[in-house]
Amino acid sequence: MVTMREVANLAGVSVATVSFVVNDSKPVSAATRERVEAAMDQLGFRRNVLARALASQRTRIIAIVFPASQHRLGATALSIITSAAVAAGERGHNIVLWPAGYDDGKLEEYVRGGLVDGVLLMEVRDGDPRIPVLQKLGVPFGLIGRTERDESHPYVDIDFEQAVIDGIAHLTGEGHQHLGLVIGEAGDDAYGGYGPILRTREAYERRMQELGLEAVVVESSHNPIGGLAAADALASEHPDVTGVLVLNEAALFGFLSGIVRHGYAVPHDISILGLATSADNVAIADPVLSTLVAPGSEVGQIAVSAIIDALEDPTGEPSRTLVRCSLQLAGSTAPPQPGRARSSSARPSRPARPSTAEEGSTHEVH
Repeated sequence: MVTMREVANLAGVSVATVSFVVNDSKPVSAATRERVEAAMDQLGFRRNVLARALASQRTRIIAIVFPASQHRLGATALSIITSAAVAAGERGHNIVLWPAGYDDGKLEEYVRGGLVDGVLLMEVRDGDPRIPVLQKLGVPFGLIGRTERDESHPYVDIDFEQAVIDGIAHLTGEGHQHLGLVIGEAGDDAYGGYGPILRTREAYERRMQELGLEAVVVESSHNPIGGLAAADALASEHPDVTGVLVLNEAALFGFLSGIVRHGYAVPHDISILGLATSADNVAIADPVLSTLVAPGSEVGQIAVSAIIDALEDPTGEPSRTLVRCSLQLAGSTAPPQPGRARSSSARPSRPARPSTAEEGSTHEVH
């Protein structure tokens, strides 16, 4: 095993200087650091992470908290976590993923273990119960998302309100006047008070009112079966809708399949536009769906940079950033067709299935 003394002898510096470089505990000139690191590489010296943490009083580890028992780890969330890990590595930090729920007590247990320097919360709710826990424990934290009414905490979030405005502008620009919104169930136990659902719905209803258009909202559970049920509700109760915005990545494929089952051709009979959806996910749909692509990678990078900046300078101004979605057209939106009628080759209706609270869909018109 290579020792610090061997590294010091090869680099021509003191053992203390090698320790400063290894543990990042005291400033060292760039030239000296480069010489020491070159000697470490040549000899195959490996840093002792525990010793480094003890010397610097920092673990250089950031926890991302994701309530895996309540929320599905979809493509967008995965891109946020992956990009966060890469960004952390570029700044000499590591990421750990904690599958702690909103109020299961695991978060406090993890933090008290002293294993991390800071915490990033994902899937943030209005009145999120995890925030007071972190405040009580005094650990630096940031939000990937926002609470509904209190934006005093540092955060980075997808700009869902702007995504709705951009989506409506695209569809009305194509000539659609009868628009619907398919969205996750706000009353779902796992998604109650979930920021993206609340903000998207409010922004949609507000913008439709400003335009003098009827707002049609169809709620769906967060799975493909819920998407099928949402398609049933839209086709049977709102047949005049010609353009649909969908904010429910888990139900999106089920909704598309259900619409086709009802005899709609996309985009000839109905235009479908995803909101804050993974580009990779919609690329495998048939037909490929146009979407306002969720900036997952950018969100992850910004979140990590912000919390590391806060750790290095606790007196700095807290970072609060909204990241805009980008419109990616793939042919699932087009101008509405005059005298639109469903395809004569409509598939037969799906057989009835037992109704459950999880699979149900509710619908409302405003």
